[in-house]
Amino acid sequence: MIHENFLIAFGLTLFAGLSTGIGSALAFFTKRTSPKFLATSLGFSAGVMIYVSFVDIISKARDSMIEGTNYVTGHWLTVIAFFSGIALIGIIDKIVPSFENPHEVKRIKEMEQPPQDSKENNGLMRMGVFSALAIAIHNFPEGIATFTAALSDPSLGIAIAVAIAIHNIPEGIAVSVPIFFATGNRKKAFVYSFLSGVSEPIGAIIGYLILRRFMGPRTFGFLFAAVAGIMVYISLDELLPTAREYGEHHLSISGLICGMAVMAVSLLLFI
Repeated sequence: MIHENFLIAFGLTLFAGLSTGIGSALAFFTKRTSPKFLATSLGFSAGVMIYVSFVDIISKARDSMIEGTNYVTGHWLTVIAFFSGIALIGIIDKIVPSFENPHEVKRIKEMEQPPQDSKENNGLMRMGVFSALAIAIHNFPEGIATFTAALSDPSLGIAIAVAIAIHNIPEGIAVSVPIFFATGNRKKAFVYSFLSGVSEPIGAIIGYLILRRFMGPRTFGFLFAAVAGIMVYISLDELLPTAREYGEHHLSISGLICGMAVMAVSLLLFI
């Protein structure tokens, strides 16, 4: 089963990671990106991740844990794994300085006011490069999350990959905008943005190579619960606050509800 889904899982993870390039392209080839569209999209992504985490992934994680242990131990280990995922992504966020964090939003309109002196150019270049590194660090566990979900259930992997892809679009903007203004080179800015997303499929492959020997009910259960924790953290700490930064709070909540509804219906279709 694992080998049958390997290419599908890797392809979905690659799509999710390289969507940072979509953000870069939006920044360069549209005169103005709608804050309303971004706020709604980010809210939608958060809705998908939160709903699927609590309704589907946790349930599957618990069932796998119980299969590999027993009823009581399985419940306890699922909860521990869930908060371990939150702790992991929280530690990563703490390690990355806030001004270099890719989730500190760079609005599109900031592109319309390029810096005038070389000192400011150097600062922007540094910001862009560090943003790329920070995104690479963040994308590593996200790659494992997407890959693990798709490996077990391709239909679930598609939903998670699309949600993470939406979440990665503003990150592409965060990298490409400062580098473009520092260098005036669209190609260089796009390449940095594109490469920052490569860590997602790399994380997936490294995670798979390390864990494949231990694949079994308990391993899948732990990974699934940790994935749920990672996605809930991303949604609450990154996606919804980022949507609010665009000044469209109500639209982000509407997107959140729509994301939950779409995810609910899609899960019902596969019953």
